[in-house]
Amino acid sequence: MIISKPELTSFIEAKHATPHDLLGMHPVTHGRSQGVVVRAFLREAEGCYVIDAATGETWPMKRLDEAGFFEVFIPRKKTCFRYQLRAALRNGEMRQFYDPYSFLPTLSEQDIYLFNQGNEHRAHDKLGAHLRVIDEVKGVAFAVWAPNAARVSVVGNFNHWDGRFHPMRRIGASGVWELFLPGLGEGEIYKFEIFDQQGHLRIKTDPYGTYFEAPPNNASIVCDTSKFEWHDAAWLEQRRAQAGQLDRPMSVYEVHFGSWRRVVEDANRPLTYREMAPLLADYVVEMGFTHIELMPVSEHPFDGSWGYQVTGFFAPTHRYGSPEDFAFFVDHLHQRGIGIILDWVPAHFPRDTFALAEFDGTHLYDHADPRQGAHMDWGTLIFNYGRNEVRGFLIASALSWFDRYHIDGLRVDAVASMLYLDYSRKEGEWIPNKYGGRENLDAIDFLRQANDLAHHYHPGVFMIAEESTSFGGVTKPTKDGGLGFDYKWNMGWMNDTLRYFSKEPVHRKWHHNDLTFGMLYQYAENFISVFSHDEVTHGKGSMLYKMSAWHIPEKAANLRALYGYMWSYPGKKLVFMGSEFGQSHEWNYNTSLDWHLCQYLDHEGIRLLMRDLNALYRREPVLSLNDFNSHGFRWINCTDGDASVLSYLRSDPFEQVLFATVGHFTPVVRSDYRMGVPRRGFWKEVVNTNSQYYGGSGLGNGGGKATEDVPADGFAQSLNLTLPPYSTTVFKWTAEGWG
Repeated sequence: MIISKPELTSFIEAKHATPHDLLGMHPVTHGRSQGVVVRAFLREAEGCYVIDAATGETWPMKRLDEAGFFEVFIPRKKTCFRYQLRAALRNGEMRQFYDPYSFLPTLSEQDIYLFNQGNEHRAHDKLGAHLRVIDEVKGVAFAVWAPNAARVSVVGNFNHWDGRFHPMRRIGASGVWELFLPGLGEGEIYKFEIFDQQGHLRIKTDPYGTYFEAPPNNASIVCDTSKFEWHDAAWLEQRRAQAGQLDRPMSVYEVHFGSWRRVVEDANRPLTYREMAPLLADYVVEMGFTHIELMPVSEHPFDGSWGYQVTGFFAPTHRYGSPEDFAFFVDHLHQRGIGIILDWVPAHFPRDTFALAEFDGTHLYDHADPRQGAHMDWGTLIFNYGRNEVRGFLIASALSWFDRYHIDGLRVDAVASMLYLDYSRKEGEWIPNKYGGRENLDAIDFLRQANDLAHHYHPGVFMIAEESTSFGGVTKPTKDGGLGFDYKWNMGWMNDTLRYFSKEPVHRKWHHNDLTFGMLYQYAENFISVFSHDEVTHGKGSMLYKMSAWHIPEKAANLRALYGYMWSYPGKKLVFMGSEFGQSHEWNYNTSLDWHLCQYLDHEGIRLLMRDLNALYRREPVLSLNDFNSHGFRWINCTDGDASVLSYLRSDPFEQVLFATVGHFTPVVRSDYRMGVPRRGFWKEVVNTNSQYYGGSGLGNGGGKATEDVPADGFAQSLNLTLPPYSTTVFKWTAEGWG
């Protein structure tokens, strides 16, 4: 026996940290003879042979331990040669295979260097599990970062989940462990078994895994994410051509995949990726939305988190199909002319023991000090953005969705919680930055880098911030000191507007500033006006039931007026599913939307209005290509709070195309209401939210009004209008002196 007893014992007890030093083939001098020694550790093997792959010459190996440890010295072989092992198993089966410990590392020194620097931007192509062909041998290359582990093994059905038999190679001081397992293929289930420095055994899923089992098993699944045949080249070329053109039509339909529609006759299950694709595409095209935004479809264990507690940052959730099925979903929508935004969650991760938390026995991905590492609102953990490998992990996650699935944009969740060290913390519960401030400098640097790299590698994609504070420069380029996002959700406008519409009409005149204050900062960022999922759950009521009115028809009229106001106001648009038809109940992640309500005009009318608003918005550049131009907006009258009336203009730079909007938010009819306008002529009524077609009374302005030479609102001419109750009316100027 050449191997020492302590070394043999370390293998049997699964404590050997450098298996490639002993397993496999190595040149040795044994006594006076030179040759090679071959060692193998094989589960349930009674006997084993070494076979020269070139000549077929065979050498029997000696079993040194009943656990399956074999060794043979082959004299007169001065250099290593290519070989296979032939194992005789206890069940009588004979297996012949290439030895995993005969292959060189699958990661280069350059790969490791860049990874430790945080500059391996596509770490998802290096770490994790990847199908490889090495020296004409097919298999799977595994790699994982666990710098504080004493030993790491790959475990799965292929070794009966016994970590003794496939320990991995530590690559220098990088903290990366790797192993190539020949003969494995797509669909293999695996995890990493980690023996930490404290002597504890941890079974972990792959942080870079691309596909996962359902809970409670949660194992990673080897998956080839490159095999899907895409058909969206025309879409991607158009996207590249539009790079940098941020002020373009964007009307977003926010969707929770599992509850948009369900298959009632099949145990109320959600639709699959492939089932959803044509149904959702048909609906979105009919409604005129330009994009959908999916609430997180990254793998997550708990349905009730809505996807925001992610354990698989590179994997579409198994709930609706395979990664290839998800690629089909994206491809189909692209072919139908629909962009896809994903919610991406780099702000925190859950404490589930099978995932990132204490991955190698230490706070590897988060901070050990809870004043930095514990998220106070959600009971989760905060990433350590100052650690190179963690930053690289998150950047690779973002880029992987663009690389592998052709996603058009990421909406970054909970940015405010990333920017501030004292977010949701009391005095003494947080640690200031190196300058004594509250800003998380590492998170700010990370966000800037992620945004810049997304734009660099994929021109035309966009990054959206869900950011609820007054932090400056969120959508400024990083070269100008900003965070580099393309768009920011306008949470202030949303909160003010919903507060206004929740007031009883008689009290609204005292809250008129809720509708006007937002214009003071409207052009400080590239804003998206949003009514998102967060506003229709947790006791907040549906959009319809937020409207202050006693009866459904009045609530519907209020909501139609709100949407008419929103769509004619500056800013890109986003609404959450169900809000477009005035769903009555709050959103429930575990059941379908109440589509049956669309048989009633109070609900169907809201839906038809939103369809027509989208069509007008996309058709008219003044409304959709002019959202970030402060010269394209001016108030007509923003001070008529007593009447709860608001009016404003949208125009092109030369005022050749003009839209005038008047919103009236009380239950009375206001006749002979004067609204000043800048040009004489006929102003065509292009939207009346009180139209009978939408469920209103039909009272309006007869399709339009000609100006009269009666001064009003600082203009020499005006329109004599009838303002229906709870209504928004949009007029378009057509011709000088018409009528």
